[in-house]
Amino acid sequence: MKKRFLALTMAGALTLGLLAGCGGGSTPSAAPSAAPAESGAPAAETVTLKIGGIGPITGSAAIYGTATNWGAQVAVDEINAMQSDFKLEYKFEDDEADGEKAINAYRTLQDWGDGVDIIYGCTTSGACVAVAGETYSERYFQLTPSASSADVTAGHDNVFQMCFTDPNQGVAAAEYIAEKKLATKIAAIYNNADPYSTGVYEAFAAEAASQGLEIVSTTTFSDDNNPDFTVQIRAAKDAGADLLFLPIYYTPASNILKQAKDMDYAPKFFGVDGMDGILTLEGFDLSLAEGLMLMTPFNAYATDDKTVAFIDNYKKLSGGVDPNQFAADGYDCIYAIYEAAKKAGITNDMSHEEICDALIAVFTDGSFTVDGLTGSGMTWNTAGEVSKAPAAVVIKDGIYVNM
Repeated sequence: MKKRFLALTMAGALTLGLLAGCGGGSTPSAAPSAAPAESGAPAAETVTLKIGGIGPITGSAAIYGTATNWGAQVAVDEINAMQSDFKLEYKFEDDEADGEKAINAYRTLQDWGDGVDIIYGCTTSGACVAVAGETYSERYFQLTPSASSADVTAGHDNVFQMCFTDPNQGVAAAEYIAEKKLATKIAAIYNNADPYSTGVYEAFAAEAASQGLEIVSTTTFSDDNNPDFTVQIRAAKDAGADLLFLPIYYTPASNILKQAKDMDYAPKFFGVDGMDGILTLEGFDLSLAEGLMLMTPFNAYATDDKTVAFIDNYKKLSGGVDPNQFAADGYDCIYAIYEAAKKAGITNDMSHEEICDALIAVFTDGSFTVDGLTGSGMTWNTAGEVSKAPAAVVIKDGIYVNM
């Protein structure tokens, strides 16, 4: 069992620098000076936690991974600027949303210096399922910002989610459509090769039946890079669907929106959190998203102080890119780890196995709550699922508006 023994450090002697993440950086800011220890009092030990992140920063899902990376980096920078006995080291590895590459990224983090303490990620469900099997057997605590499949945590007591699960989203979407009377006939298009998309759709279909909603067309595809959706769109149009449910990611959704317009088909479009990021997709015509509804716990256009401060820091780090829900979930993950580590009394001489057990105990303690950008009073159950309510927004004039 490998353990790390770091020298005791006087809190007042630290000068903090920015720990730059993959894909961007920002100007370092000086941390507040710690108050000097009283004469004769023992120096406080500064506990250093090494957090290793995994997600796609290249490839078709790069918007998601880059957002989770930058969101986490904002939180790391804020925490390291605090007068605190806990400091964070952070490193992010690219997995291109691929399970095998995600495991390779995980192995790289294990070889980072004297070894990673905590795994932050993965960003996408498929990659996260692959890594979760490894972290479970090797006993690393793992918190994912955005992998929402129920398979991520199934049988893995060490894996926790910050986003709401696929079944949660599917059920909430059906309930919302029924409550607001948004449609009489519904069509759905989903990726049957993706556990995220399939999981959301299956929960949606079951709840739609119980809500008395009529699904008149269900079609699938198996590759998010599929360029042609005319067959699926034609089926929905021919069935007379007045709402098209899209439990998919932004890349195929952008093609569907464009091709539906080209086919003179203008139903209501309703998506889930995988759609978040479509407004920042390079080359995308924002007018195509006008009126698009989606489930997301974070509105980057909100005006409360906490959101405004996060957006300002995020845009400085990202070079002006607006944050999405994935960025906010990443930010909340780092603060949840930080607060749990303090409550657990993590010390420098603890092994990653001991850290894992200590954090599991805190996260599954009903008294542990986190107030973040994506939810207030968030708690976790023993299955690793977070308790927070999804919310719906509609895109109007290129921004999110709460529904």
